Amino acid sequence: MMPLTMARPGETVTVRRITGRDDVRRHLAELGVVADSPVTVVQSIAGNLVVQVKGGRIALDSRMAGRILY
Repeated sequence: MMPLTMARPGETVTVRRITGRDDVRRHLAELGVVADSPVTVVQSIAGNLVVQVKGGRIALDSRMAGRILY
């Protein structure tokens, strides 16, 4: 598994696992980032990502994106 920060813009990946504390995983789940869901990287700037999830776009800092594994 690799962290989401390794995905290139335009690439769609399937989330396999989310690491971190329960509150971090819960917050990501509220945003639609859950295991087995597709995520498309729209833009990457210095490890910070804009991703498309379930028809909406969200921004993730590099630390948060690093917790999402595909």
